[in-house]
Amino acid sequence: MSAPQAHQTPKTTTNDVNRRSANFSPTIWGDYFLSYASIETNIEEEQRIQELKERVKRMIMAPIPSKPLKKLELIDAIQRFGVSRHFENEIDQVLLQIHNSYHRYHQGSDDDEDLHAAALYFRLLRQQGYNISCDMFNKFKDVNDAKFKGSLTNDIVGLLSLYEATHLRVHGEDILEEALSFTTTHLESAAHSLSPGPLLQQVKHALYQPFWKGNPRLEARHYLSIYRENNSHNETLLTFAKLDFNLLQKVHQKELSEISRWWKELDFVNKLPFARDRVVECYLWALGCYYEPKYSFARMIFGKVIAMLVIIDDIYDVYGTFEELELFTEAVERWDISAMVHLPEYMKVCYQALLDLYAEIEEKLGNEGNSYRIHYAREAMKIQVKSYFKEAKWFYDNYIPTMDEYLSEALNTSYFMLATTALVGMGSVVTKDSLDWVFSDPKIVKATSLIGRLVDDMKSHKFEQKRGHVASCVECYMKEHDATEEQAIIELSKQVNNAWKDVNETCHRPTIFPMQLILRIVNLARMIEVIYKHDDGFTHAGIFLKDIVVSLFVEPVPL
Repeated sequence: MSAPQAHQTPKTTTNDVNRRSANFSPTIWGDYFLSYASIETNIEEEQRIQELKERVKRMIMAPIPSKPLKKLELIDAIQRFGVSRHFENEIDQVLLQIHNSYHRYHQGSDDDEDLHAAALYFRLLRQQGYNISCDMFNKFKDVNDAKFKGSLTNDIVGLLSLYEATHLRVHGEDILEEALSFTTTHLESAAHSLSPGPLLQQVKHALYQPFWKGNPRLEARHYLSIYRENNSHNETLLTFAKLDFNLLQKVHQKELSEISRWWKELDFVNKLPFARDRVVECYLWALGCYYEPKYSFARMIFGKVIAMLVIIDDIYDVYGTFEELELFTEAVERWDISAMVHLPEYMKVCYQALLDLYAEIEEKLGNEGNSYRIHYAREAMKIQVKSYFKEAKWFYDNYIPTMDEYLSEALNTSYFMLATTALVGMGSVVTKDSLDWVFSDPKIVKATSLIGRLVDDMKSHKFEQKRGHVASCVECYMKEHDATEEQAIIELSKQVNNAWKDVNETCHRPTIFPMQLILRIVNLARMIEVIYKHDDGFTHAGIFLKDIVVSLFVEPVPL
């Protein structure tokens, strides 16, 4: 199903307009992923995966020993490998049992003084939604000066576990703030003194990317590369995780081939050459939200919407005149093919494609009995575009807003629309109530939007200001508080850390909606951590994201 074509109108002349240019680098992928159009099924391999899966399930459900550390380490490995989706009920049962029996397991046992065991217990239960008290870490502090015991500095495994646990902290947990500072200092020191080996690799990677804030699929790929070097590794689990990763990679390759073909047929590279050609990276973003096979439909429409959004973003940020942007904003608000008649030619290309895409989504949602969801998707896009226009007006008026003014619009141009659209294509876990909840701007959506906007701005503002761009949060903060750039970055980073605490609080049980729904919003924040780790990785994707794309979509895990 596609939107009806508009009648042709005389071509609008745009050649005489003085336009900005970002000189975005072209995609490095070209037609590479078009070759993955089909998947070869290997029945024997699938049977082996099923057999190994049953063996891993039996390991999980084996009786919990008096000291549950080994069971916790097994669950941790399963989650790091990205295969916990196969064992959700089993893991939930085991962690519930360990949670309910905590005092029996720990009082008077050796584990009671084991920092690694305590921190792993805390992190796994927090990840599962249990609001475990952080007071359990008081026993690792010196009674005289209330600081963490000096002897802990030699326990690198314990420090690493505690460091990972601190990233699930919420507001008011001062001991975890202290623990983060303490562990970071000593792990950074250990990174320079440890002998080469798996522990050094784990320390360096955790400092680079804490597990809780990492993209699950990317973290799985990394863990697969270092797990075998662990002397106590589980060969059955490792083999299962490798086969599962490669099987799922083939599904992703086929999807990436389909979305690449859709993009090539749109021919935006030639029709809208001023815009970023980033369809592969847009699919990567969608994959970061949900990599599981059952979310294939959601992933495909989300990836396409992100790709379309990038084009619209570049029209507002780079190419469009103020008068043209007014016309486009009005056209999106009307959401009708007749609104296209007044647009310049390049905007007609984008507008037609936008209507076609949402018509395609509406048809597919209708086939699943979820037609009501398209309303939310369209309204979210309208809100996004109106905020783009407000920012464009600030630019053309040469106006630097206050931080409150900036954030009131900027939060709509970051993750509210993405959070809404991410849910639209999911299955029955999404309801009208859950979409209404997202539209009510709940704490986790606000927090994720804040993380997205501030991190993006901090990493990209220098490049954007060079080519002419509305003031970012960095410039807004500097002006309002008469601050240096360094001072602004420090303060905005604190706001990002506090936003993560809001995200973490929303994940505590009882959650208002199922965790598999809430995790999609968490995953949007995680993708920010990945894409903007160094500079604006999305805009400069050929430099910063190439290796990630290769590891997830090109190279299978060696067996």
